[in-house]
Amino acid sequence: MWALAKKEFNAFFQSSTGVLILCVYLGMNGAFLWLMQGPFHLLDSGYAQLDGLFMLSPWVFLFLLPAIGMRMLA
Repeated sequence: MWALAKKEFNAFFQSSTGVLILCVYLGMNGAFLWLMQGPFHLLDSGYAQLDGLFMLSPWVFLFLLPAIGMRMLA
């Protein structure tokens, strides 16, 4: 089982789809945490905290995981 998971993981990140989804994830998190004003903006709080990242990441993954799963099941 571990060998199959490792093979799929390596194949996913060696393709352009894996890199594209990783860039979209990092870009969306970066935009919400650094650029857009609102409750997740890191510089508004005045001190370093990762609460915004941990509240935002599940919602970003909610939109990206179907794209990952559909590619692996196809």
